[in-house]
Amino acid sequence: MHTIIQEFTENGKTYRIRTAEHQDAKELSEVRLQIDGETQYLDREQGEAFIDESGFEELIALDSENEKNLFLVALADGRIVGFSRCEGNSLKRFAHKAEFGVGITKEYWGYGIGKNLLNETIAWSEASGIRKITLKVLQQNSKAIALYEKLGFRKEGLLENDKQLADGQFHHTVIMGRFK
Repeated sequence: MHTIIQEFTENGKTYRIRTAEHQDAKELSEVRLQIDGETQYLDREQGEAFIDESGFEELIALDSENEKNLFLVALADGRIVGFSRCEGNSLKRFAHKAEFGVGITKEYWGYGIGKNLLNETIAWSEASGIRKITLKVLQQNSKAIALYEKLGFRKEGLLENDKQLADGQFHHTVIMGRFK
């Protein structure tokens, strides 16, 4: 099991990042549902691919046992306000890499939570022998792309007309990777 506990203070807000624990499952289900309704940058609309408490319990258990996976939560003001997950691959040809995803409640944007979740994931990946982290980001999410580039990610490809958002328009997805 991976244990990460760090405390950060940015823009006057103090928060902790730690490994997800079994008792986080119910709150994670609620927070994920909330985040999906606050932004169009993620893959799901609110309520789609819903994961309930028992689903998160299983996911947390799986990730705590798998050395190629990392599930982190960010806590502020006594509650979970964001999370990230990095999922590796057991196939030998892909065992060197993992895919990263992140979500932060809108109320807590601008406090460096996403950046610090990713920094903790990068440190974990390097210590775990994972050589490459990949992610997908909507092309119009320029702030996220700039952050990823600042942390060593490069644009590796573009999926044209990949997502149709609520505006009815199709949008491109950028594939990014960081190789050590």
